[in-house]
Amino acid sequence: MLPDGPTPETPGLRPGSVGPAESPPVLTPGASPGRAKAKPAQPDSDVPPPGLSYDPPGGDLFSNDPVPQAGSLGAIAELVAACTKCRLCEGRRHTVPGEGAADARLVVVGEGPGRVEDETGRPFVGPAGELLTKILAAIDLPRERVFICNVVKCRPPENRVPQYDEIAACVPYLFRQIELLKPAVILAMGGTAAQTLLNTKQSLGALRNQIHRLRGIPVIVTYHPAALLRNPNWKKPTWDDVRIARRFIA
Repeated sequence: MLPDGPTPETPGLRPGSVGPAESPPVLTPGASPGRAKAKPAQPDSDVPPPGLSYDPPGGDLFSNDPVPQAGSLGAIAELVAACTKCRLCEGRRHTVPGEGAADARLVVVGEGPGRVEDETGRPFVGPAGELLTKILAAIDLPRERVFICNVVKCRPPENRVPQYDEIAACVPYLFRQIELLKPAVILAMGGTAAQTLLNTKQSLGALRNQIHRLRGIPVIVTYHPAALLRNPNWKKPTWDDVRIARRFIA
C-alpha cells in the first residue's frame, strides 16, 4: 500500500486543484482509442468512465518555440538556467529544470518548485518529495530510474499556483523534455500539471480514473504528494492511480 509520508506541517509543492476524496475503482489500461467524453463516476458505479477523455487540440506543442532546438536534457537545463521569460526569474535562487534518467520510462510532472527545491535546484526534495520517493519505491521504481520535473522551473512566490503567462513561458521546456525522453507513461501530479498537459480546465477529480493521451503517450492524473500530506484520505486513490501508471512500464 502507499507508504505513510512525512507530517504536513511543511507542505512542499502545492497542487493546482483537487477532487473528491472517495476511492474509485482501478481502471485497467487498454481503453478504446476513440475520443470518449468524460462523465463523472456515480458513487455506486463499479467501472470508471472508459476511453481517452481529452486530446489537446490545435497547434504543434513541440515546435512553437526555439526551445525544441535543444538536443539534450542538459541543453534544456542550460536554457532554463538563463531564462528570463517571466517574472518568476526575479525571485528565484535556483532554477529547477528536473532530474532523472535520460531513458526513464516514467515521467512525473508536478506544479512548481517549493522552498527546498528553490534552495537546492532539485525537484521534489522537500516533504512532498520524500513522500514521492516512497511512492515510487512502493511500485519498485527507484527515483533514479524516473524523470521528475515540474510545469514551471522557478518557484512561484509563497508557493502560489503559477499564473497563466508563467506557465505559457515555461511549458515549452516541459514539452521538449517529454519529446526527448519519449516515456512509456506520464504521471501528472496535481491539478496544474494535469490541466497543463491535457490543455483543459477540468478539475483533477474529473480527470482521474481515465487514461489520457499526450502525443500518444498515456497520461495518468493523480493527487500531488503535498495534498496527501494535508489529507491522508487521498492516499488510497493515489495508490490506485500510481498502479495504473506502473502497468505501462515493462
